[in-house]
Amino acid sequence: MHTRSIAMVLILTSALSGAWAAASPVAVRYQEGLLHGFLVLSTLDGKAIAEGDSAQVPHGNRITSRLTYHFKDGSRLEETTVFSQRRIFRLISYHLVQKGPAFQHATEVTITASTGQVTVQYTDDDGNEKTFNERMKLPPDLANGLVLTLLKNLGPDDAPLEVSMLVATPKPRLVKLAISSQPKEPFTLAGAGREALHYAIKVEIGGIAGLVAPWLGKQPPDSHIWILGGECPTFVKSESLSYMGGPLWRTELVAPVWPRAATSESKNRSAENH
Repeated sequence: MHTRSIAMVLILTSALSGAWAAASPVAVRYQEGLLHGFLVLSTLDGKAIAEGDSAQVPHGNRITSRLTYHFKDGSRLEETTVFSQRRIFRLISYHLVQKGPAFQHATEVTITASTGQVTVQYTDDDGNEKTFNERMKLPPDLANGLVLTLLKNLGPDDAPLEVSMLVATPKPRLVKLAISSQPKEPFTLAGAGREALHYAIKVEIGGIAGLVAPWLGKQPPDSHIWILGGECPTFVKSESLSYMGGPLWRTELVAPVWPRAATSESKNRSAENH
């Protein structure tokens, strides 16, 4: 089969979901609450490209989670996820905005889980704005914006886990994320040793498109997430896909850095008060 014919097969099958078995929802073991964390986004070789904020606000059993990145080149990434956490985690709505030179195409994705309404707005290679509006049959395990939350709530025997995700390619389509446990990895905090749980995430495209994707070099690379387990699980690091067809980017927690002059003045004022 010629490459051109295979490309046509990919286009024709892009809207089809594979024949996957229904996945079990993840039970709520640790309820999400109010938080605000600071993040740094880097390439895999350690070059920082953006600084960001991760914030969550609870409203009863409903959580609004916002992730915002401001890139050094002026690009912008905003992700807003609203989900419920009554016995199981369930996506309510999702909104993603990616704009600027860091991204191959300016893209905006909106998902309303209850109605299945999906809107994808993007700019093509010629700079033309395109819009897809579709009402899709969305599975109950849809995990856009929820993967980290789900991983924090996995029990020791819950992995491997399989969940659904909607991606813009640019036309919206459903894929599966196959999540598996990897050996724990050591890291240090102020010189003290710790161990992180390590999860690998493989995108399973499904259908004929999934069969030919590896042969065409289109199979996305695996993403990885590291979590500190225990009674209060928390995020440590991730290496995840920037966008479909894009590079892997590393996300890590970062602490505020104070100007030395301000620190010295604070010490002087404290000494004068004694």
